[in-house]
Amino acid sequence: MSSSPAGRAGATSTVPLLIRLRGIRPSLSPAEERVAEQVLAAPRSAARLTISELAAAARTSETTVLRFCRRLDLPGYPQLRLALAEESAQPRTSTAPGTDISGKDTIDDIIAKVAFADASAVEDTAQQLDRQALAQAAVAIAQAGRVDIYGIGASAIVGTDLQQKLHRIGVTAFAWSDPHIALTSATLLGRRDTAVGISHSGTTTETIEALRAAHSKGATTIAITNFPHSVLAEDAHILLSTAAREAPMRSAATASRIAALTVVDCLYIAVAQRNLRRARKAVEDTREAVASHHVS
Repeated sequence: MSSSPAGRAGATSTVPLLIRLRGIRPSLSPAEERVAEQVLAAPRSAARLTISELAAAARTSETTVLRFCRRLDLPGYPQLRLALAEESAQPRTSTAPGTDISGKDTIDDIIAKVAFADASAVEDTAQQLDRQALAQAAVAIAQAGRVDIYGIGASAIVGTDLQQKLHRIGVTAFAWSDPHIALTSATLLGRRDTAVGISHSGTTTETIEALRAAHSKGATTIAITNFPHSVLAEDAHILLSTAAREAPMRSAATASRIAALTVVDCLYIAVAQRNLRRARKAVEDTREAVASHHVS
């Protein structure tokens, strides 16, 4: 589909380079991917290399390196080196442990890597989250006749959390993790409704199909994904991107979920803020309703 997600234009300049690079990585060509691998493995070292040296290290050409720079919305290689040098000087970047688990890791190493990945997911996501897109998503949900939420696997947990939060403040919302029910529900949406598709990779076919069906029926569509150039993002009017680093051994790890949950929390508060008095009363009423089910 050729939709134009809201809030994308002009946002990249405020997003740190390495976060942007991780977001577009799946869309890079094999040669560009080798350049990305060199840059992400050692940003500080890459910043010291000439364009010829980086091209040689990535087993590619200087032309590919320049094309790689343009993919990052940089005019040329000097700007890439400068951005890498600046980000490498940040304490969190310069002291970052590897996030994947190795056979030699101690329990302390495991704790440090998991804690770093999870904390970084929250901080990086908050830093790059498109404020305009978040505001537009909040309006779309607050004004919707009903809200459909689609997520499969680990993303279903995030979807359920969003549905529960919205339901507590009086927003009619449904979270679907069954592909067939998601599709049938999406088919019944209309122009007054909103659909939210959640997928870390942005490539989960069931979520893509449901969001695409909602889009075709005129509903406002929102994508929550780590990869802004993914197929899921293409079917969204509004894109809310996360910034989690998911290593091979930690697929479906907490980092990706906590990044999406950060977006969900921000979205929930932004929706509640549009009618704060009603939201507060709804939360108080629902809390009172279940009070007798808690041990005093």
